[in-house]
Amino acid sequence: MPPDVFADSRGRFESLVAMLSGAEAAASTHGDLEERLHTDGMVLLRGLLQDHLSLRAVQEQRVDAITGSDGVVRTRAERGRTRALATVFGEVEVERIVYRAPGAPGLNPADMALSLPREKHSHGLRRRAAVEAVRGSFDDARAAIARSCGSAPGKRQVEELVQRAAMDVDDFYRHQRPEPAEADTLLVLTFDAKGIVMLPAHLREATRRNAARKDAAGGQRLASRLSSGEKRGRKRMAEVAALDDAHPVARTPLDIIPATALDREDKVKGPVATGKWVTASVRDSCKDVVATVFDEAERRDPDHARTWVVLVDGAQHQLEVIRAEAEHRKVTVHIVCDIVHVIEYVWKAAWSFFPPGDLAAEAWVGEQTRRILAGKPIKVAAAIRQKATMAGLAPAKRAGADKCADYLHAKAPYLDYGKALTAGWPIATGIVEGACRYLVKDRMDITGARWSLTGAEAVLKLRAVHASGDFDAYWQYHLQREHLRVHTIRYRDQLALAA
Repeated sequence: MPPDVFADSRGRFESLVAMLSGAEAAASTHGDLEERLHTDGMVLLRGLLQDHLSLRAVQEQRVDAITGSDGVVRTRAERGRTRALATVFGEVEVERIVYRAPGAPGLNPADMALSLPREKHSHGLRRRAAVEAVRGSFDDARAAIARSCGSAPGKRQVEELVQRAAMDVDDFYRHQRPEPAEADTLLVLTFDAKGIVMLPAHLREATRRNAARKDAAGGQRLASRLSSGEKRGRKRMAEVAALDDAHPVARTPLDIIPATALDREDKVKGPVATGKWVTASVRDSCKDVVATVFDEAERRDPDHARTWVVLVDGAQHQLEVIRAEAEHRKVTVHIVCDIVHVIEYVWKAAWSFFPPGDLAAEAWVGEQTRRILAGKPIKVAAAIRQKATMAGLAPAKRAGADKCADYLHAKAPYLDYGKALTAGWPIATGIVEGACRYLVKDRMDITGARWSLTGAEAVLKLRAVHASGDFDAYWQYHLQREHLRVHTIRYRDQLALAA
């Protein structure tokens, strides 16, 4: 009769029960009991897992031969080969049979049955690293894992686990099949960018050269943190984008910028986004990210039957890339500049005409914005220039007015809000602005942080998956892909699964 591999675990459990039934527990507070049960319970769970693995080792049946994907038949079996596995309960030992042939790497079918990772740390630890590292620093992630598991990998190992956890994100979305939408449902694409402070070796070449020139020019630097202005030459732009579906909702300028209290009460809310998907990359170029978003858009609308609305902040390079991608795919896109950015420029103009804090400035900005929303950006630009000239403003004083007028002229093709509001399109980039804050600023802009390219890319990808609400589905997909990479491709057939 085989030995009872669970005997030690039964003993630990009975010891816990005895403790809880005795005078020691009766005199303890609930907090004391929590601490004791957490500590002893983790030991018990680790022991149970170890016992189960030992049982599998005893029950593993030898087969005559295992054929690898290399075509080599392995007939020599060696029992008692072990490897360590760090789990959420602690470290355990996995014993299994290894099949060998001269000049060929050994195969462990039991590893395949358990879907063991290539590295020491379990998928459970990898998942915890992926969850915790998107919330805070790698040090914080390590501390959180230690609190829940009793111990944790080192900081470098946590970062490596996060990088491995993120490796299937792009492939996951390429295989997603979104729900079909009605032809009158808008397809809304939004783009933005945000800088991340990088380690010098991981900056883009142009930024690195610029930083080197600044270094050569001299200047003192703080040892413990970035100096004032230093971040400008230490950042690499992360491209952030979002895609969603929305039913059109027609509005008027008064729904966007009410003029009276009655307007505020009666105003119509804009389109509601559904099916939101967010992506970001600090590794890929603007062109690559735009292409990725267009790929997702075509998955949702392969026949280009829907109306594609593209919301941007007006960056010229971004506009050129979007137009080129649309032309390449032969799809009509309607590009609209975010009205919030336009309003910021109108406020710049206001301070050319009004003293700081003047309430009249707000009313003036509202009136100019409503005229722009009515489809008259060029007329507003001309009126602002004329007002500055009539007031005889000095060049420095009228700079804000001129900047606003220049912007309205330059972006006029993308400021047709009259058409956009009548057609029911969104006109603000709130979704991607929020994504920039969540994906980049809230996590990547931690004081003193300098990122490696692989570390920053992994965290961005995983935060995007969380922001899209896809983490659980992604994790199952990641585990399937990991099993394929680590195990399935090493075997010619599935005989190993029966071992």
